[in-house]
Amino acid sequence: MKRNHTIREEDLCRFSRHLHDLEYAPGSIEKYLRDLTAFQHWLAGRTVTQREIAAWKEYLHSLGCRSETVNTKLSALNRFFAFQGWSGLRARYYRIQRRFFRSTEREMTREDYGRLLSTAEGMGKTRLALLMETICATGIRVSEVKYITLEALRAGRAEISLKGKVRTILIPGKLCRKLERYAKKQNIATGEIFLTRRGKGLSRRQIWAEMKALCARAGVAASKVFPHNLRHLFARTFYRASRDVAQLADVLGHSSIETTRIYLLSTGANHTRQLERLGLIS
Repeated sequence: MKRNHTIREEDLCRFSRHLHDLEYAPGSIEKYLRDLTAFQHWLAGRTVTQREIAAWKEYLHSLGCRSETVNTKLSALNRFFAFQGWSGLRARYYRIQRRFFRSTEREMTREDYGRLLSTAEGMGKTRLALLMETICATGIRVSEVKYITLEALRAGRAEISLKGKVRTILIPGKLCRKLERYAKKQNIATGEIFLTRRGKGLSRRQIWAEMKALCARAGVAASKVFPHNLRHLFARTFYRASRDVAQLADVLGHSSIETTRIYLLSTGANHTRQLERLGLIS
């Protein structure tokens, strides 16, 4: 007997609780639900079938979404289908050749980073400047900012728990001192350092928006400015100093070194210079 697969609001709520129980980062849960809700609205009441999944995939492609982006959206579907026990349904990903260089338009340089910091400080956005420094100097994820506490600063290290894994990151002494001075001015006696005026932790969306607001004045392309790119800059800088990809994977909290290698891709411009140095053109 053929089952009638429909996506209901109560199923999405159960799926959200399931991901929360698995200790997924709030930002990841939000993205899964956003992608599933978009698919649900596109279906407009139709049942989920392999034909509809394939049509959704082609629809996303027709909107100009990159293949990598489409695959992340299909991943949300597959996780939901598995959770529902819909074993007969599966979105098929685009097969993408492994990239060996990254887009210059998206890579944040040391110079870009410096301009963003200077601009934030010049605008009196001390919290934002310190937040960017913290992410870039430690390599933490934006969802891990909450682990930067006054207690962690005094210890010089923070213990981060995410997705059932625990890792310890070291906080540079100079950064500890800067953040402790900031905490004192903000009358923070314990707990998280980066808080809203109401004393709540900063959301991913708020951090993203505050960074984007710097772009025009700093003269840095908006395509380069987002919190995760600070983590990429940390990774590239750390690797240039250590040349140890395994150690970098541990610091970043990656389960696979292959994930870490993605962070270390050179830009297309660098790759072009390498080709020109081969001397194979007369």
